[in-house]
Amino acid sequence: MIDQNPVIAASKELEQTLLPVRMVSEYVYCPRLFHLMYVESRWADNQFTVEGKLVHRRVDQIDHALPDSLGTVSSSDTESSSSNETEQISGDDPPVISRSVPLGSQILGITAKLDLVSSDGQEAVPVETKRGRVPDNPERSYEPEQIQLMCQGLLLREAGYQSDHGILYYAESRTRVTVPFTPELEARARQIIQEVQLAAVQTRLPPPLEDSPKCRGCSLNAICLPDETLALQYSPPDTTVPLTVDGQPLRRLYPVRDDATPLYVQEHGARVGTSRGTITVTKESKKIASARLQDVSQVVLCGNIGVSAQAIHILAEASIPIVHLSGSHWFYAVTHGQSLRNAFDRAAQFRVAEDPQRCLSFAKQLVLDKAANQRTLLRRNITQSDSGLQLALQDIDRCVNQVPGASSVEVLLGLEGAIAAAYFSQFHKLLKPRDFDACWDFTTRNRRPPTDPVNALLSFGYALLAKDFTIALLSEGLDPYWGFYHTPRHGRPALALDLMEPFRPTLVDSAVITAINNGMVSQKDFQNTRSACVMQSEARKAFLRAYESRLDQLITHPLFDYRCSWRVVIRLQARLLSRWLRGDIPQFTSLTTR
Repeated sequence: MIDQNPVIAASKELEQTLLPVRMVSEYVYCPRLFHLMYVESRWADNQFTVEGKLVHRRVDQIDHALPDSLGTVSSSDTESSSSNETEQISGDDPPVISRSVPLGSQILGITAKLDLVSSDGQEAVPVETKRGRVPDNPERSYEPEQIQLMCQGLLLREAGYQSDHGILYYAESRTRVTVPFTPELEARARQIIQEVQLAAVQTRLPPPLEDSPKCRGCSLNAICLPDETLALQYSPPDTTVPLTVDGQPLRRLYPVRDDATPLYVQEHGARVGTSRGTITVTKESKKIASARLQDVSQVVLCGNIGVSAQAIHILAEASIPIVHLSGSHWFYAVTHGQSLRNAFDRAAQFRVAEDPQRCLSFAKQLVLDKAANQRTLLRRNITQSDSGLQLALQDIDRCVNQVPGASSVEVLLGLEGAIAAAYFSQFHKLLKPRDFDACWDFTTRNRRPPTDPVNALLSFGYALLAKDFTIALLSEGLDPYWGFYHTPRHGRPALALDLMEPFRPTLVDSAVITAINNGMVSQKDFQNTRSACVMQSEARKAFLRAYESRLDQLITHPLFDYRCSWRVVIRLQARLLSRWLRGDIPQFTSLTTR
């Protein structure tokens, strides 16, 4: 006999996994937030989550067991009823206070760690601590909090206690609010539990909330992208016109810049370790650098750099990737933690990779966007009356007009190469070093190995950009080595190379121009041989400053029409790609400068 009950089917698929009551509360608050947190294991802190952790410091110190219903205390402490967080329930003796109490129920399918339980004989009152003030509404509480308390009450009842109400303690206003466990609230809680059991096995993201004030305080708003998703769903992007939601401009719900930045370690023979929340760099037992864990987005090891096992564990736990570059700064590998448990993005990625037409359509857009950015860089920085520029622009336009009709990736690669040849034929006109030197006499793009300083800088910059897009893709649970345009092969981050194509001129080429024209690098910073040009440490350090400075520059996003840094844009591109692959948005577009 086939079981038609969807809740039972869901519970079988979850293999009897108990749902945390906190996640039940998050589902009531926002189903999309529940999916991101529980199904995909996404998390990010903000001011409110940090304050909430501080409020819960006391109750999270140690797990207590409840006394039995006859009042015998087991592994719990007793406190007087004058505590700010509890009240005496009945009898002459003070209630027994148990903190951080773990409870679970296979029948209900939920589990919880209760902040505090005040018990007196057979009666038990759950007390849930909240960081803010008492809400200004008739119930003096919100539905997610009421459901959370009701679920805790159901767990206490199953443990043999009588529980007819709970207490919400608001830390900021130091106020207790009693929540009665009415039949209506119990029925609603049981209904929500069933809905959450079904939602826990869904692979599609629920739709975002529309113009909700909840989004502003949500720590996952930069991951959820509610306004951006709605705008892309309802208005197919026209790159010449900023998107809106019902005619209203999009809200930028996240900071314009990231607080954390990469930590580059270039001293050969150095060793990376950790100490009390700080990343330390030592050489010959002498500390040469340090940075707080919270200020580091990635640790980049350039060459022969060691890293302790403890540092690897702590960095992986903090979702901070370790990037491995060779001594000559070729991008080799990334060490990262298992922060995401969502495999559906990769499944969707592989499905697209198996569809030649979707891959070709995706690749055409990349080539068009890259050509547009190359064209813009030339037109902005070379006199329009320059005859060489006009010929190059004509060559670029001729190839661009052929891109939509390209019948294969191979044809597209040929067109992209022709566009690049025209672009780099004029690149030397963008270089205006303060003191002319023949070493900056750039003629054509070459690599593996680069034979002149300009090509050495370009190659180094493209390796850094590939590293940043690889990390962005890994953070979204995608496979950076399986692309749609670049052919996958061992050790080649093909998907990262795909996404970075339109950003080569806007980020790397621009940083190279800045480093040369501002005198940040000079001829003595390079070692030239008959077959190659090698960057010295001074050149690498100078270019890293130029590149990181470029990533921190603010732009007005051409689609979303709000200000953000290029570093944020890279993360946005990876996130939007994953949403397109999963069907959350109908179309993926790259970014072109105006």
